[in-house]
This record gives sequence, C-alpha cells and structure tokens, in this order.
Amino acid sequence: MIPSLPPGVLMMFGAILLPLLGKKFSAIGALVLSSISLILFWTLPADHVIPMSFFGQELILARIDKLSWIFCLVFHLAAIMASVYALHVKDTKQHVAAMLYAGSSIMASCAGDMITLFVCWELTAVSSVFLIWASNSEKAYRSGMRYLIIQVISGVLLLSGAIIRFRSTGDLGFHSFIDGDPSSFFTLSLGSKLILIAFGIKAAFPLLHNWLQDAYPKSTPTGTVFLSAFTTKLAIYSLARGFAGLEELVWIGCAMTLFPIVFAVIENDLRRVLAYSLNNQLGFMVVGIGIGSDLAINGTAAHAFCHIIYKALLFMSMGAVLKQVGTTKATELGGLHKTMPWTTLFCIIGAGAISGFPLLSGFISKSMIISAAAYEHRFVVWFILLIASAGVMEHSGIKIPFFAFFAHDSGKRPKEAPLNMLIAMGMGAFLCVGLGVAYPLLYKNLPYELHHEYVPYTLAHVVMQLQLLLFAGLAFLFLMKMGLYPEEKRSTNLDFDWVYRKLFPNAISQIGRGIRWMDQTLRACVLWLLTWFVRICEKNFNETGNLGTTWSTSLMAFWAAILLGLCLMLYYL
Repeated sequence: MIPSLPPGVLMMFGAILLPLLGKKFSAIGALVLSSISLILFWTLPADHVIPMSFFGQELILARIDKLSWIFCLVFHLAAIMASVYALHVKDTKQHVAAMLYAGSSIMASCAGDMITLFVCWELTAVSSVFLIWASNSEKAYRSGMRYLIIQVISGVLLLSGAIIRFRSTGDLGFHSFIDGDPSSFFTLSLGSKLILIAFGIKAAFPLLHNWLQDAYPKSTPTGTVFLSAFTTKLAIYSLARGFAGLEELVWIGCAMTLFPIVFAVIENDLRRVLAYSLNNQLGFMVVGIGIGSDLAINGTAAHAFCHIIYKALLFMSMGAVLKQVGTTKATELGGLHKTMPWTTLFCIIGAGAISGFPLLSGFISKSMIISAAAYEHRFVVWFILLIASAGVMEHSGIKIPFFAFFAHDSGKRPKEAPLNMLIAMGMGAFLCVGLGVAYPLLYKNLPYELHHEYVPYTLAHVVMQLQLLLFAGLAFLFLMKMGLYPEEKRSTNLDFDWVYRKLFPNAISQIGRGIRWMDQTLRACVLWLLTWFVRICEKNFNETGNLGTTWSTSLMAFWAAILLGLCLMLYYL
C-alpha cells in the first residue's frame, strides 16, 4: 500500500512519529523520511493517478504528469539537502514542522482537485510558521503571526474561489482557470480571480510580497533553507497549472524582477537581501507563465528547479555565517574567507548560479525564459529581463559574497561551519555545476516536448550573458571606487509593509483619538446643558421664583383663558 500513497504523505505521517526518536535522532529520522519518500516517488509510474470518492465527489489525491513530476522531484531534493543541513539541530519541533511543511508542499504539487490542494495549502502555512517561531524571539513571534495571517488569508481566498467555481460549473478539478479568449484578468470569472489572488499572495506579487522579507530572515538558519524552497515555488507551480498564458502575469512578473533590485542593493541584512533577490527571481518565472508558450513554461519549470537549489545554497551559506558569527549584517562582516574558506567557495558558486554564469545552473534556465520572450517578439519584456539579469549580478552575485567574506576586515575569525552544513552546501554546489553542464538531463524531463531542441550554449547566448555580467561587475567597481555605491549602514528600509504595519495603525490610532475627543466634547456639552437647565429650574421653582410663588385667582383665570383660546384655535384649524 505504501507505493500507492500520494507523494509526501509518508513524510507528513512520519513527522508525527519523530518525537518518539528524541532530540538526538529526530534529525536523522527527518533525513531518512525525505530519502525514502524520494525513492517511493521515483518508483511511481508516469501519468500515475490516485482517485478518492468524498461525499459523492471524485477527488484526485495525486496526479503525476510532467509538470507535477519536475516540481515533486526538486522538492524532494530540497528536503533532503535541508535535512542534511539541519542534522546538528537538536530541536525536535523544528524537524517535525519541516517534514510536515515539505510533505504537504509535495502533496500539494501533485493535487488533482481543489479540495486536496486547499488542505495541503493550509498545512504548509500552519507548519512553516513554527520554523519562524523556532528562533524564540519577540520579533520572530510577531513576524510569524503576520506571516500566518497572510498565509491563512491566501487559503481563505483559495477556498472561496473553489466554492464559487464549483457552484457555477460543478467542477472541482485543479486545471486551467482561464475563462474566455483573449486570456485576461477581466475575462476571468469571480472564482478564478479569487484563486489567482490566492496564488499571487504566496508567489509574493508586488504589494503582496512583504511577508517574505519580513518572515524569512527571522527564521532559524536551518528553517530559512526550508522556507526558501517550498511556499513560493508551490505558488509558481499552481500559477503554471492554472493561469498559463494570462497576459497580466507578464507585466506583474516584469515588476517583480525590477523593484526588489533597489531594496536589495541598499539592504544591510544579507538574509533580507536574499529574500529580495528571491522575489526578483520569482518574477522571471511569473513572466514565463504569463507568456505561456511551451518554451516559456519549460523555462519556468527549469528555472524553478535551478532556483530552489542555488537559493537554498545561498541561504545555507548565510545560515552558516549566522551560526558561526551571530549576525548577517554587512556592516559587521568581512574577512570571513580567512577562516571559512569552504563556505566562501560554496557561496560564490551559488552567487554565480543566480547571476547566470555559463556552466552554472542559472544560465541554462533563465536563458530559456528570456529567449521565449524574444521568440514571441515581446522585445520590451525581453529588455526588462536583461536589465533584471544585470541587477541580480549587483545584489546577489557580488554583494552577498563580497560584503560577507571580503570587503573590509571585521576582525572576526569564526570556525568553519559544521561538517553537515558543509556537506549540504557541497550537495547544492554540485547540483549548480551539474545542472549547468549536464543540462540535457533536466531538459528532457521538462513539461513540454519542443519542436526544435533548445540549446543554451550558443555563441550569441554566451557572449550576451558574459557582456551583461562584465558590465554589471564594472559598474559595481566604478561605483565603489567613486564612493557612489549605497553605503552599508545600520538602518531600517521602508517597504510597502510600512503601510499596514505603521500607517494604518497610526491612522486608526489618530481616528480613535478624534472619536474620543468628539465623545468627550459632546458629553461635556450635554452635561453643561443639563446643569444649566437644572439651575434654571431651581431658580424658577424655588419659593421666591416666578413659578414657585402663589399666584392670584385673577392671574390663574387669565392663563386658563389663554390656554382655552389656543385649544379652540387648534380645534378649528
């Protein structure tokens, strides 16, 4: 029965049993679970489907096709690599949360219906937040709460969209949600729009992205590696499955590739720099999904595969620095290459991969998306992606290794990272080089068969990329030499989350003060009027007042006549 289980389920159920192994062996148990799950997944036949009846509805717990297969494979590899990286951690809660998180992400990438997807979608949110809270700090707790709220909102939108679509179409399948032709956001049904927004939140669309930069750097060194691999790439897979060819995604992706560059260049915390660069790389994938051609979707899948590996490698290198030094602030680092040479080497390989150096993984995947834009005659998009590629070189290709390991000498002489960390980083570095050289192994497993074989190592591709990298490097050297490069300083950079973390609370506080002032003023006015009325009554109804003294009979008769006259007038009117 085990081979017939949906991929990832073994990791999820096994995670519940990890506490039985104790703190000493739970890390090994997590690695074993990830490895066995990969073996079982590898034995599944192509086009494997696991159906289940649920309250009269036919659900698809697992659907293995070429798109889901490539994401499941890299999710397993990431889980194994991160588990090796975390072997020194004696916190069972982290290993349980990591396995639940990885397993639910893997199962979600195989889901064939919206109910299964929703359940796994929420499991990823609930389990991953414990990796943030594991830092055991007040900032991590608050950041985790914000992260959880945003992730749950994404799940609520996903479920709402699925219910609306089911009510209108009777279909719970997880497939393309594009309604109408041409494919545009405005032609989508309400349910499809809600599902798109739910996917967009987890994919960190512009203005919906700050949970990523807020939460990931607050996690533990090992937790960040897990976080970098699953949530956003699950969203990319979901967008590729449900909204391939949606025009608006092209421009959303272009914005995603550009705006993080500025924040990454001025950011002092190098883990936040990596979080911004993660957002930048997601933009390339979203552009590929928006273009929607076979080459573009292949490029998106390939880039997601490579990105998970090299981004995990970069986060692992910064995690090693954080563990050995206690900080990843650029202002407090420098000169670490003297005592952490292996970590330095692995970081440089990851930086080269994300920058797209030939013979490394980023080159063979990113070039597919850029080429797809050119083949579709989207020259504005093509030019934007070229600019973004040069920007990646500035903030991740140069800034991360330069300020962490070189730059000024901070005087810190930490020991090299633990052996298990070095092995995990070595695995990531090997895959970065291996994918860049043996790229046909990846290409033949991409979702679509192309009419013409795509070859990344053409003279035009290599020369163009080397030119981009060369001029980006020269620009960095020139700006540093002239003192124009943004100085690394201890500061807090404001992003859009300032709106809901500062502006909205302050505005609500000011509105509250105004309402309290109006309430107090109104109460004071009413109290003054009541006091005045009481004093008037006291003055007129006391023994000496006009209404308190005894009136004569003639005066009473006069007022009675007046009242009788008024009554007669009202009667006749």
